[in-house]
Amino acid sequence: MVAKLIIACLDVKDGRVVKGTQFINLRDAGDPVELARFYDRAGADELVLLDISASLEGRGTMLELVERTAAAVQIPLTVGGGINDLAQMQQLFAAGADKISLNTAAVQQPELLTAAAARFGGRRLVLAIDAKWSDNLQSWEVYTHGGRQPTGKAVLPWAAEAEARGVGAILLTSIDADGGKEGYDLALTAAVAETVSIPVIASGGAGSKEHFYDVLTEGKAAAALAASVFHYQSFSIAAVKAYLAARGVPVKYEQDPEI
Repeated sequence: MVAKLIIACLDVKDGRVVKGTQFINLRDAGDPVELARFYDRAGADELVLLDISASLEGRGTMLELVERTAAAVQIPLTVGGGINDLAQMQQLFAAGADKISLNTAAVQQPELLTAAAARFGGRRLVLAIDAKWSDNLQSWEVYTHGGRQPTGKAVLPWAAEAEARGVGAILLTSIDADGGKEGYDLALTAAVAETVSIPVIASGGAGSKEHFYDVLTEGKAAAALAASVFHYQSFSIAAVKAYLAARGVPVKYEQDPEI
């Protein structure tokens, strides 16, 4: 069986890692490079670095921060935030990013996904979907600009379109569940995972080790991403992996992790 991945996320604003609830009420969580180095040693399978204010502020991702973060880790690094053309992607890959995550720009110009997948390969391209339930749509709606702007676009057909355009994975964040620590949105995650054949990375709502198990089994996610429970050391990545392994979920688990 393919191992499920545990991914740490660094949401960066003004050069610092922050975490909030439903994308607001942000509080400081530390230095991104120091945290990246910690997660690299702590057993994270991958690291996601998101410049969460870049699209809102109309600027590109901070290259210098990406360079320093990439130099500090051995695990794969995905970078997102404010990326809207192939030239920026090329710069980020040169700075050390292994994968690029697109959200706002992909919604605004879907053909960018096709072009990026053709140029860099789908495995290096991640579509980030920030999703929130919509009573009007009677389904989940795609949000852009750091989870602030509704698009009227339904999540499931957008995920299917992204796969058709060559995207290699979907980073799916539930705005409703984000920061609440009440568990991932299992219905949302399973619905997207059943719609596409590419890996779905679940994000938003982790508060216990059981929540990781739930989203990787019932939620059908290929990977589970978390931030605050790791930043504030509610429990370790090693503890999550040990719990999952004990319950029969295949993970990249070391019996004697460094941390």
